[in-house]
Amino acid sequence: MRSPKVIAVCAALLAATVLAGEPYAASPRERLKEKAAQAQQVLQQVNALDAKFGRTVEAWNGARYELDKTRRQLASDRAILRIAERQQKIAIARVRSRLIALYESSDDPTTISVLFGSSTLSDMLGRLDAAQTIATADHNLAAETTAARIRYAAAERRTRAIEQRRAVAVKQLSSQRQQIESMLGKRRQLLSSIQSQITTLKAQEARRQAALAAAARARLAREQAALRQQAAARAAAARRAALPDPAAPPATTTPTDTTTPASPSAPTPAPPNLVGGHPDAATIAMQYLGVPYVWGGSTPAGFDCSGLVMYVFAQLGISLPHYAAAQYGFGTPVPPDQLQPGDLVFFDGLGHVGIYIGGGQMIHAPHTGDVVKISPLTDFGSSYVGARRL
Repeated sequence: MRSPKVIAVCAALLAATVLAGEPYAASPRERLKEKAAQAQQVLQQVNALDAKFGRTVEAWNGARYELDKTRRQLASDRAILRIAERQQKIAIARVRSRLIALYESSDDPTTISVLFGSSTLSDMLGRLDAAQTIATADHNLAAETTAARIRYAAAERRTRAIEQRRAVAVKQLSSQRQQIESMLGKRRQLLSSIQSQITTLKAQEARRQAALAAAARARLAREQAALRQQAAARAAAARRAALPDPAAPPATTTPTDTTTPASPSAPTPAPPNLVGGHPDAATIAMQYLGVPYVWGGSTPAGFDCSGLVMYVFAQLGISLPHYAAAQYGFGTPVPPDQLQPGDLVFFDGLGHVGIYIGGGQMIHAPHTGDVVKISPLTDFGSSYVGARRL
């Protein structure tokens, strides 16, 4: 995002706020209607900006995620390099000490002592071979440890270069974040000019969200009760299938017929792509409705979209990265017509993620200035990317 674009957008929004002056005498009702329309227009423009801000935040999350991975790899490379350097020093010291010992002691198997100390030709050859083997082994050990040290040092340099590049990326995105914070100051000025209308709209949205939440809780409770009943029915059917039917005639077997017909009451297994998942995630996410959106937030004090998902699934013992695009790599894909509560739904080129709660709705942390809320999937139109079941 460039500063000229920022200035142009803010200027356009500021210009919209001066439309309140009418050249004609309008009735209070008409003026209120026009003001409400103006407020709605400004809100739509601000929300469009916030969507762009949200993508920048997810890019920042992703850059931090990659930087953390690189730093862990760099720490591992450096630990291996330290071990290789110690091994190299030990090998070189061993070769050095052996050379000194051969020089200072006449008892060591030098070539002269081997020649004069051998009683037979085979004895002399055996001593020469042993001395040569020891020297070769020492030399090879020193060479191998030196080569290993060089390899690990090169790996450490490559990882350090990657770390530097990714640190620069995080710094650049942090700079964009500061620009966005500046824009948010102008955004607050815009909103203050139509505060009474915004308050009314927010109250209406709060009432709508309360109704949606009540309906979603009731629907989730019904679905979970139905799932428990289905599980109990399957268990009962399995128990009945395992017991003999007292009204049936005794079964007879013949040497040529060893097959047993399948019980008609045996439950039919669900297709593989319909099983599993974590419907409880939808119920847990409902607890955080109304929590404000916060950049990089991953606690009930404030969430961004991937931070909300990470926090909810952590309570189910599932560890996810704080990055929507990385979360898309977990679980299995789910077709749109087979979504169930607890599935993750992704939008906007993997720049946004929410938790599906059934009824064509999801819980998500939308953008700056908003709160964790319920929204229909259709609000995102063609930006839908896909869904994953964990």
